[in-house]
Amino acid sequence: MNSKILITSLLLGTVIIGGCNASNSGSNEGKTMDHSSMGQKEISNMEGMDHSNMPQREMADMENSHANHTNPLSLNNSTGENEIALPTLVEPKNGVVNITAQQGTKEIFKGIETETYGYNGSFLGPIIRLKEGEAVTLRTKNDLSEQTTFHWHGVEIPGEGDGGPHQILEPGTSKDVKFTVSQEASTLWFHPHPEGATAEQVYKGLAGLIYIEDDKSKKLGLPNEYGENDFPLIFQDRQFTKEKQFDYQSVLNEDGTIGDTLLINGTLNPKLTVGKEKVRLRLLNGSNARNYTFKLNTGNKFQQIATDGGFLNKPISMSEITLSPGERAEIILDFSKFDAKSEMALVNEEDIILLPFTVDEQKKNAREIPKNLNDYMVTDSERNLPVTKKLEVFGMGKMVTINDKKFDMNRIDFTQKQGDTEVWEIYNKPDMMGGMTHPFHIHGTQFKIVSMNGKEPPANLQGWKDTVSIEAGQTVKLAVKFNDKGIYMFHCHILEHEENGMMGQVEVN
Repeated sequence: MNSKILITSLLLGTVIIGGCNASNSGSNEGKTMDHSSMGQKEISNMEGMDHSNMPQREMADMENSHANHTNPLSLNNSTGENEIALPTLVEPKNGVVNITAQQGTKEIFKGIETETYGYNGSFLGPIIRLKEGEAVTLRTKNDLSEQTTFHWHGVEIPGEGDGGPHQILEPGTSKDVKFTVSQEASTLWFHPHPEGATAEQVYKGLAGLIYIEDDKSKKLGLPNEYGENDFPLIFQDRQFTKEKQFDYQSVLNEDGTIGDTLLINGTLNPKLTVGKEKVRLRLLNGSNARNYTFKLNTGNKFQQIATDGGFLNKPISMSEITLSPGERAEIILDFSKFDAKSEMALVNEEDIILLPFTVDEQKKNAREIPKNLNDYMVTDSERNLPVTKKLEVFGMGKMVTINDKKFDMNRIDFTQKQGDTEVWEIYNKPDMMGGMTHPFHIHGTQFKIVSMNGKEPPANLQGWKDTVSIEAGQTVKLAVKFNDKGIYMFHCHILEHEENGMMGQVEVN
């Protein structure tokens, strides 16, 4: 026990002391941060702290919290006994899409009804398919017994409709969100964002996808037949009680809640039947905290064609791809050389079978993937812009901060002019135990990654993004422009970190 107390004491001291060198987040002047190592005075202060009154359970929770993310719970292997469920496609009727948050039950385990939340159904939600240039009204309704919001993750939308914690919808009430779709083809998503309840509501099932289409994307000749060669895959890990129910509060981890049971599109032990052809998979990490590394058990490569907010300039050949919570990617898998006897599967870094594939040899298509997809670029002027906003994300568990501050709904941390591009610099400050990776998300915009630790980002990240995974000790520069006015959140997308205060606000005017 003495060793546990020592380790936890060091961690606590570091967290309390950490962030003291952060710049003033309320300023747009971008004062220089001191990212140097801990000084002798800080070490002396840490050693002199009295941790004797810290409850034993709290110390153990902190230590276990870090351990859970260093070596997270392993997932179950999918047995492939259930064909994966596909969300319903919803398109505007007379410009209106109806979306209702509701309670229900779902037969996740055979013969057992699990109590769940969902949009327009008992668990998860539909795919809202929109077109660039289309004027849309999202008619949202809260049929839950608690407050919620509707946040449109990755959508460029006026702040009043973004669905952050300011836009609470009380039980039994409705709200129309009106905007014009102004961005290119992409795979986005939506989920709740009420302060203090986001993590649990997502855990219970509130999540859905948004497809944006444009004229250019339709001409590319990519696989786009929904449910035939174009599949959405929402990855979420969960933990169930003995009665096969969700009990979020009993498994809550302040550093990010991790489960041992994988659901894809809400399906337990899923499989996906595909044709003997090229297939498009739209991947969403919809988990509260778990990172996923995706690869093929055969060792074959695949092609990534899109990031969070749009297509890459050209397909990128990949052996594996890692997505942190909130991130998306579109990939092309080629099944043309496989047959019905092939045991091909999507696996993770531990070679756990996430999604086995069954090849239907009757379905064939000799489609070629185009070599040119987009004309995205970081311009020289964007590269040469000065850093005007500096953020330091730090800590773990309940002791998380941005620029040494916790979220305050009544405080505006930054301001920015509508239509102006600014460079944000985000530094993930390590702690004595090494620190954690933080997926950093900005509402209401798609940004460009200018650099990562002073270098050009990997080729598969050279596309529009709204969430970027920042490793401990890493500094990332982003070119950020808001096309609409309003107040927008920026935060860690480990949902428990967000709720513990690793979030701020930018007002665009």
